[in-house]
Amino acid sequence: MIVPRTRGARFAAALLLLVGVVGLGNQASASALPRPLAFAENLDLECFRTDPYVPAQPVTLLFRHLNPVLEKLPPEKVTLGERQQLCVPVTKNGVIPPDDVLPYLKYVDLSCYKVASDNRIGEELRLSHLNPVLQKLGAPRHVVTMVELQQLCVPVAKDEFFPPKEIQHVVQHIDLACYLVKTEEALNVELRLGQLNPRLAHLPDAPAKVTFSRQLCVPVQKEGDEIPGDVREIVQWIDLEKYEIVAPKLPAVQRLTLTHLNPVLSRLPRERATFNLPEHLAVPVAKNDLIPPG
Repeated sequence: MIVPRTRGARFAAALLLLVGVVGLGNQASASALPRPLAFAENLDLECFRTDPYVPAQPVTLLFRHLNPVLEKLPPEKVTLGERQQLCVPVTKNGVIPPDDVLPYLKYVDLSCYKVASDNRIGEELRLSHLNPVLQKLGAPRHVVTMVELQQLCVPVAKDEFFPPKEIQHVVQHIDLACYLVKTEEALNVELRLGQLNPRLAHLPDAPAKVTFSRQLCVPVQKEGDEIPGDVREIVQWIDLEKYEIVAPKLPAVQRLTLTHLNPVLSRLPRERATFNLPEHLAVPVAKNDLIPPG
C-alpha cells in the first residue's frame, strides 16, 4: 500500500532536491575553472606607462609570497607609491587563448605602483618560457637574479567593463610583486600584439620588438585577502617576466577610469588614467623547472 506524503514530508523532499541541485551547481562551477598551466601559459600583458597618480591617503600593505619556489622569503611591508603602469591582456601573433581560459584572461588588468623594500633578495632562478608562441620561436631557458622589489601590480577594471561574477572570483586575487632582475637575457624577437580586453578591443594590432628582460613579477597574497582554495591553485603559478619592447604609440591617447577589484583595496577611490606609450611585455615563465599543474 502506498502511503500519501504529508505536506511536511513533501517540503523536506523538495528541500533535499534543491540542496542537491545547488551542490551540483557549485561542483560544476568549481570544475569549470581552468587548469593552472592553461591559465598561466596563455597570460601575456602589455604594460603602458600611465600619467602619474598617487593615492590621496597612504596605503600600507603586508604581503607574502604564494609560489612554492619563493614561499620561504619573508613577508614584505610596503606603501603604495606613484602609479607607473597599466598592464593589459594581449595576444601574440594572432594566437587566441583556448576557450576555457579566454573569458578569464581578457579581464586580467593590473595597475602597477612603485613600492620599495629594505630587503635585498639575491635569489638566483632558472626561468623557462611557458607560452607556446615563444616556445616555437626558440625562446631559451635562462638564469636571472632577483635583486630588489620595484612594483606591486594589483587587479583593476577599466571604465564600466567589469568582469562577470564568476570571472571576478578569480582575477580579483591576482596580485604580482615585480622585482628588478640581473640578467643578460634578451629575446630580440618581433611580435604582433592584439588587445584582448573589451575596453581596448577597438585598437588595431601593432608590432613590437621584444628586447631585454627587466623584471620578474611573482604572485603574492596581501594580508586580509582571503583567497579561496580553488583560486589559489591558479594564481600561485602566475609568474611573468617583463621585457622591454620597442613599439609604436597608440593611435590616440586612452583615457580610462580604474576601479580596484581586490577586496583589500576596494575602499580606494576610482582613478583616472591616461596612456598611449607601451613599455613592456610581460610573458609567462616557470621557475626552477617547477611547471604549473595541468
